[in-house]
Amino acid sequence: MTGARGDGPIRAARVSVLTGIRRIVTTTLTACLVPVTAALLLVVSVLTTPVSALRHGRWRLVRIFTFALLYLLVDLFGVVAAGWVWLRYAPGTRDARNRRTAATFALLDRLLRVLRLAAEPMFGLAVRVTPAVPRATNATPPVIVLVRHAGVGDSFLVLHLLLDRAGLRPHTVLKRMLRFDPCLDVIIGRLPHCFLPPRRGSTAEDAVRKLAGGLRRGDALVLFPEGGNYSERRHRRAVASLRRRGKARTAARAALMRHVLPPHAAGTLGALAAAHGADVVFVAHTGLDTIVSLPTLWAGIPLREPVRVHWWRVPAADVPDGDRAREEWLLTQWGQVDRWIADH
Repeated sequence: MTGARGDGPIRAARVSVLTGIRRIVTTTLTACLVPVTAALLLVVSVLTTPVSALRHGRWRLVRIFTFALLYLLVDLFGVVAAGWVWLRYAPGTRDARNRRTAATFALLDRLLRVLRLAAEPMFGLAVRVTPAVPRATNATPPVIVLVRHAGVGDSFLVLHLLLDRAGLRPHTVLKRMLRFDPCLDVIIGRLPHCFLPPRRGSTAEDAVRKLAGGLRRGDALVLFPEGGNYSERRHRRAVASLRRRGKARTAARAALMRHVLPPHAAGTLGALAAAHGADVVFVAHTGLDTIVSLPTLWAGIPLREPVRVHWWRVPAADVPDGDRAREEWLLTQWGQVDRWIADH
């Protein structure tokens, strides 16, 4: 019995040590990449500038390496700034946890704003959102934000829209591999979040349900129900999987959607069950969905079309009761996402 009671503290200590080691290693590697990237940017600029200038080229390599260098510098600044926030609101000071969380959300907003502002001239990024995003107030109920997943950087773009335009506090579900970004590892680690796949002994649905259960006014749980970027191959596999599981009707409806993958219902159903009274926001977007590989990334720089984002809100009272009804409702809403994309 004593050993069982000690498992929790021992495991927590082990996780803390491994987290510290990972952050030291990833931060060191990021710092080492700065001079390497700067040197490559200089070489690329010298070698490609004459050709690009004479042929009115797109300066792709210069754009890529310039943004990569900026990203690394922003990443390191974020780690240092997060350290300052922790010192300023260290445990033991008055209302330390709440003030530290608010300062961390503000820091995340500033870092994402820098990257977005840099992406505008470097990659031709322009964002058009319809309808206009209302600013949240202290009375704004929590929302579950279900977003189409397609293209490079769409998750960061959505987070910035929620923070900057809506004034919401995003509770984020992210892929675990993003913990190898030291800034994200530190900052997101201090905010309500969950990384997928979850740790042993838990399921993705449990992790999402737990995160949704902590939503308060002014909070937004961000989910990407498709689980990955759309491709024809993934679409065929997803429809075939539904058929194998005996969901012939769902598979038939999903097969008609030509721009989105069928949503994984389990996480959304768990979030709806845990976040009582939360409205649901659906987000469709186009403009980044053509960038699905290195060749398409290369061809797409700079962007020729703006990123168009469209959203609609479903009040909690209009969300049906029961998992079966909610799964049907989710698929219907996702069909609306598909139709909007087809029209744009």
